[in-house]
Amino acid sequence: MTQSFDKNYAQSFNRDAHSGVLSYGALNTQPKKRVGILGGGTAGSTIAIRLAALGLETYLFEKKKSLIDGPPMCHLHAGGNLYREIPDEDCVALLKQCIDILRLYPHTIDVRPTVFAVPTRDEGLPEDLLPRLDILTDAYQELIEQDANNKVLGEPEDYYQLYSHEQLIELSEREQVAVPSTVDEWMIPVARYLDLNKVKFPLIVVQEYGWNIFRLAASAKLALEEYDNAHVFTETAVQKVVPVDCENCTNADHHVTKWRIDYQQIHNQEHASQPESIEVDYLVNACGFRTGVIDDMVGVEVTRMVEFKSSYVTHWGDAGGQIPEIIVYGQRGTPEGMAQLTPYPGGYFQIHGMSKAITLFDDGLVASSEDSAQPKLPQQYVHYIEDGWDKAPLQARSQQAIEYVAEFVPTFNSARTVGNALYGGQQIPGQDDTLRVADVSLYSNIRYARAENVKASSTLIAADQIVNELTDLGLIENDTPMNRSRYAHEWSYLVHNDSLAVDEVARELAEQRGFPIAMAHVNHSIREVALDDLTPADA
Repeated sequence: MTQSFDKNYAQSFNRDAHSGVLSYGALNTQPKKRVGILGGGTAGSTIAIRLAALGLETYLFEKKKSLIDGPPMCHLHAGGNLYREIPDEDCVALLKQCIDILRLYPHTIDVRPTVFAVPTRDEGLPEDLLPRLDILTDAYQELIEQDANNKVLGEPEDYYQLYSHEQLIELSEREQVAVPSTVDEWMIPVARYLDLNKVKFPLIVVQEYGWNIFRLAASAKLALEEYDNAHVFTETAVQKVVPVDCENCTNADHHVTKWRIDYQQIHNQEHASQPESIEVDYLVNACGFRTGVIDDMVGVEVTRMVEFKSSYVTHWGDAGGQIPEIIVYGQRGTPEGMAQLTPYPGGYFQIHGMSKAITLFDDGLVASSEDSAQPKLPQQYVHYIEDGWDKAPLQARSQQAIEYVAEFVPTFNSARTVGNALYGGQQIPGQDDTLRVADVSLYSNIRYARAENVKASSTLIAADQIVNELTDLGLIENDTPMNRSRYAHEWSYLVHNDSLAVDEVARELAEQRGFPIAMAHVNHSIREVALDDLTPADA
């Protein structure tokens, strides 16, 4: 069908087309180098887009039916500015990364604020977060001064706002607006539904937007379809990786210049295809919680943890319209851990309860050993990841999640479970389970990289570091028009695909994965709210 597109992106992309962006083959007549990427989650898919845009023959292998189908995500900034336990500099890093990746995946964002409340039972105060939020406001202002197109989270002076008890009482008496357009209108349902006797004041409202996993998967699929040199193998199991061209392989400081990937397509178990192999000049391990399996094959030692986590999908028909995300702080892992209510269109809500009865699990955090880089999750959780949740425990935890949120939003007790969840294993490099900012580890001598993103917003930075490594190794040229296009945030798929195109693919993915189709949509597009009136800085 005929689709509209963003004129700014079209003009900037066509401008670069005349300077060589679309003619990589003409500029480089040498045989293209091959890169193999194992794992099609957010990291693997984003790295594949980045490398394919540079003209590399890119081979992406994913065991599941579609890309980016894993642990739950809720908001673009990954809650980074709301965690007390992580340093301010990590929060600034997350802010920069989320703005950067938003410009690669603009059609994945739901523009709505996040409300943060400290419960009366907590020892902390809302004011404890204000110095950090001021730091983030200043950092956001600096990013806008560097490039006007970075203004994707609204005005810097509106990055966060405070609401007193008196203001909320006054708002609770107003008529709710079905489609809010101001912060006050967003706060009306918060004032009406949140138990104001159980939280401290002021409440904090942050311009931290929603991030939709179905639309992210759809965007990655459409982006990779732009490149003839991007080869995506879904429903494909990688059985082995073997060094082909290896110098001093018995030496700890050995060198590898080629890898062989042995794989088999598994879409039909009864008639599985014959095993196949491909040789690549560089190997990227983006296997998420299974990263250690490949590390063991490659022969590198690493310390890491894996955590199985889950969020639950419910339907609440009494919200009266769109509401912001509501987070009630609590100490992670305790019976009073953070409660999080994430809205989707159509009255659907995703719930986190950061206690071991809901989102976390008693034996869900495991570590690597001296014998293996791969932490071993209990078989029950591996079964959930590979085959889906068993109905009874899913129903029980979903109901517990509803009751957990209803302690602070009493009318939410009328919500109903829908029989599905967003869940998976999350990798955590090292031994600190509070780590939130990590990107990639590079092994230059064996041409191997391991993506180790804890948060999806770090994946584009990981891709950039791999590009720098490939440049240093002489596998790609430095300072090409294609590389400059990345830093100008000019992505070719955005020329041909608008939010409606992403919408269509996201709907298919939601249905395929057994989720309500409404969850493939956003209430407010980032394009319509924040980017339509912007022009490229050099226009």
